[in-house]
Amino acid sequence: QVQLVESGGGLVQAGGSLRLSCVASGIIFRLRAMGWYRQAPGKERELVARINSGGGTNYADSVRGRFTISRDNAKNTVYLEMNSLKPEDTALYYCNVELPLNTNRFGQGTQVTVSS
Repeated sequence: QVQLVESGGGLVQAGGSLRLSCVASGIIFRLRAMGWYRQAPGKERELVARINSGGGTNYADSVRGRFTISRDNAKNTVYLEMNSLKPEDTALYYCNVELPLNTNRFGQGTQVTVSS
C-alpha cells in the first residue's frame, strides 16, 4: 500500500525559510518521479516542483530560484527547501508520487503559512 507522510510545515514570516519532508513507503522509491503540489484556499491544486528518478527537476515559475526539490533514495524521502517565502506561498503542500498508468498518489498535506 502506497503511503506518503509529509512534515515540516508551519508558520513563518515573509522572507523566512522552511524545509518540507515526505517519507514514502509501499513503492520502489528510486524508480518513481516525485513532486510537491500546493493548494491555497479557493484555488486549484498546482504543481510546485518535480524530481524524476534520475534527479532531473522542474519548477513552477512562481518558485523557481527560491525553492529546491531533492531526494534521498536511501531514506525514501523527498524534500522541498523553501527560501525567501512570500505570503502568496501560503497553502497546503502535498507530496506526490507518479505511479504506472499515469496514476498519481498524494499525501495528506502539510500547512505552510507565511505572514507579512
